[in-house]
Amino acid sequence: MSSWTRWHGPAMARLWGFCWLVVGFWRSALACPQSCKCSASRIWCGDPSPGIVAFPRLEPNSADPENITEIFIANQKRLEIINEGDVEAYVGLRNLTIVDSGLKFVAYKAFLRNSNLQHINFTRNKLTSLSRKHFRHLDLSELILVGNPFTCSCDIMWIKTLQEIKSSPETQDLYCLNESSKNIPLANLQIPNCGLPSASLAAVNLTVEEGKSITLSCSVAGDPLPNMYWDVRNLVSKHMNETSQTQGSLRITNISADDSGKQISCVAENLVGEDQDSVNLTVHFAPTITFLESPTSDHHWCIPFTVKGNPKPALQWFYNGAILNESKYICTKIHVTNHTEYHGCLQLDNPTHMNNGDYTLIAQNEYGKDERQVSAHFMGWPGDIDGDNPDYLGGIYEDWTTTSDTTNRSSETPSTVADKTGREHLSVYAVVVIASVVGFCLLVMLFLLKLARHSKFGMKGFVLFHKIPLDG
Repeated sequence: MSSWTRWHGPAMARLWGFCWLVVGFWRSALACPQSCKCSASRIWCGDPSPGIVAFPRLEPNSADPENITEIFIANQKRLEIINEGDVEAYVGLRNLTIVDSGLKFVAYKAFLRNSNLQHINFTRNKLTSLSRKHFRHLDLSELILVGNPFTCSCDIMWIKTLQEIKSSPETQDLYCLNESSKNIPLANLQIPNCGLPSASLAAVNLTVEEGKSITLSCSVAGDPLPNMYWDVRNLVSKHMNETSQTQGSLRITNISADDSGKQISCVAENLVGEDQDSVNLTVHFAPTITFLESPTSDHHWCIPFTVKGNPKPALQWFYNGAILNESKYICTKIHVTNHTEYHGCLQLDNPTHMNNGDYTLIAQNEYGKDERQVSAHFMGWPGDIDGDNPDYLGGIYEDWTTTSDTTNRSSETPSTVADKTGREHLSVYAVVVIASVVGFCLLVMLFLLKLARHSKFGMKGFVLFHKIPLDG
């Protein structure tokens, strides 16, 4: 029995846990490429023998690759290429390090799905060229390229430009090989006909009414000749563009109020880098009250609202159909402004029953107006429970007494009720008789006292009169 308990108690649970742990490590080892070690968030490949010949990939049934945040590769002389699909599964990747290896080529779209990448270190590899197209969509805070045998050409001038505009005072000691196989500091590199492009929009400030249409034009220049495109990723309104080598136009139709404040950019891009010219779109439209709710109590009472409109609408409140004159106790507060949207409330300090009623908000600008109404109830009238029916309290009292009598009597038999009724009547009669007798006695006593007072004076006078002799 003790043996059974020993092998089926906590000891057995620990044994099974250890077994599952071993199985887990075994499965992880099978999923991890040879010469590499893997954890839930990291892959590191540092063993040169036998080494890896391709970018490490986890097996399909292994840990989720999107949880990998760091990949470290070192001393892998046979690793030469990063293809388009090699890194796409690691969508959570933040740090990529490949050092002292044989990396020669990186595909243009290798990091297309790795938008979280922040640090890339390609120190001491075999890269002779590297295009900015690899990194144009990334918000990199660090790109280390020291120790690569770059070829001096326009293809790497973007690295020089990046170093020049980098905010950090630390710069990398980068070189390239010229046609004579001489090392040239990248900072001194000069390539003819290789410079940053430029873009210019015809309109600087753009204001238009909702529902209208506009056309923007842009011109670009540069050597090498740049490609031109419009950055309208956030635009809601319908649009179409036409571009040539150095000129382009953008047609926006039936402009939506939701596009007010949006930025439209014309972008010129070549091997060296890019330039853009932007304009902010301002859309004028009539106000709309998108939100109006019953009052809520916080530090103050507040009737919350949201109004959209451009130019900023004028707000007017009405109380029971009459203009509400605002004061320091009742006033409109705007708490948040988001482009053309205003979030606020009608603030009331300590409102009473006198403030109950219908509140109407009217928002108006030069393009139109909108209005909405809400009913507010802050407290009942004095002596009134529900605040609507003045006789509510009396009615509730009558209903309660009637209901109580009915409820109490409904549980009694007819004879009991009759007996109780007879006793109640008898008690009433007894009280009445006693009160009548007491009252009658009091009246008799008062009458006798009054009579005795008069009789006393009369006898006294009669006695004194008879004590005096008549004959002298």
